[in-house]
Amino acid sequence: MKTVITNKLPKNFGFLLLNDFTLISFSSAIEPLRMANRICRKEVYAWKTLSLTGEAVSASDGVSLNVDGSISSKNALKELDAIIVCTGRRVEKNINKSLSILLKSISQKGVGLGAICTGSYILAEAGVLDGYRCSVHWENMTALASLFPQVAVSRNVFTIDRNRYTSSGGTTPVDMMLHFIREQCGTEVSVDVAEQFIYERIRRTEDKQRVPLKHVIGHQSEKMVVAIELMEANIREPIKQAELAEYVGLSIRQLQRLFQRYLSCTPSRYYLKIRLKCARALLRQTSFCLEEVSASTGFVSRSHFSKSYKEVYGYPPNSERSHDIAKSIQE
Repeated sequence: MKTVITNKLPKNFGFLLLNDFTLISFSSAIEPLRMANRICRKEVYAWKTLSLTGEAVSASDGVSLNVDGSISSKNALKELDAIIVCTGRRVEKNINKSLSILLKSISQKGVGLGAICTGSYILAEAGVLDGYRCSVHWENMTALASLFPQVAVSRNVFTIDRNRYTSSGGTTPVDMMLHFIREQCGTEVSVDVAEQFIYERIRRTEDKQRVPLKHVIGHQSEKMVVAIELMEANIREPIKQAELAEYVGLSIRQLQRLFQRYLSCTPSRYYLKIRLKCARALLRQTSFCLEEVSASTGFVSRSHFSKSYKEVYGYPPNSERSHDIAKSIQE
């Protein structure tokens, strides 16, 4: 297989591991690179692990990992295109002035900077995300946006803004690295990597993190949370808005005000999106025909279902099955 490689994105990575880093996110960043090299039968990508002192670092699950060296050593940045900061819980304990100075120095040398999980918080504290868009784990989005208004915090699963590469955590580094692989080695290689990991859906940069509802609205409206739980439990036979309001002890107008305040949409619109999300899962994961899918998600007719689906997702429901993985990546 012929591999086309470009130089627009980093290929040589240094992973800076800080205490309590999330092991799954770190592994999700490295493993796609390893598999890409194997599939391409050449070392397209290279990486090394670094810590502040060169000593082993403990992940949040207690696993201790030896590293290749210290980020402060003379040759730490040699041949590296980007430093990726790897953190996890208690990220604030890793913040210190010397690390911020170091990251600023790395940025001034033209080396790209990235982060996975909560690492964007470290970059923002160092001032190297000013004027950039970034992703961060949903638990830290509100704090990051409040503390660093000069940083554009995104709900995207990962964000690439010039030479800043940030991922929200969990398994999302897989998607970010697959993006690099697709751009540098071609769609065929990125799909092959995904298939090796039985990774059925490759998320794109515009895909959003699913932020738990209680985190979005806090505990200020438990009745609205109950209303949404009732929606999610009644997909095939949707509850009428008047009944929904009565169930949670609100008037229709009060219910509508809550949804507008916290979710910027009407209850009926939110309910529609819940049902369409279920329909999308059925289309992707079952062999149900469109009539069966529309009936299972509470639509009175196939035509109404198709019209609503296209309005929300931008394409008709039958397109979910007419495009293979490679084509969907290129959309």
